[in-house]
Amino acid sequence: MPILFCPFCANLLILSRMESGGNRLECRTCPYEHPIDKPIYSRKNFPRKEKEDVFGGPGAWDNAQKADNVACPAPDCNGQEAAYFQVQIRSADEPMTTFMKCMECGNRWREN
Repeated sequence: MPILFCPFCANLLILSRMESGGNRLECRTCPYEHPIDKPIYSRKNFPRKEKEDVFGGPGAWDNAQKADNVACPAPDCNGQEAAYFQVQIRSADEPMTTFMKCMECGNRWREN
């Protein structure tokens, strides 16, 4: 565990670069310096989740509500029926986001 506070004046140590190319923790009020010879962090790669898993898995559209007279934005589709569900993905004072799926071609889009 690295030193976080100066042992002489008890101020917070700041990360800075040394002239030799390494990193150090230094105090802004006194001349104390602590060289860092090993990394303080480690990088972890987490597996990415599919969008379907986040919004309820492959069966999320099975029980979705249906809307008539909704024009599909796909250029080659004339579908007029879509399944939809709403999710609050932004702050509470913003409107809900509606995710839609055309029942004819399967095209998906969202409306804010």
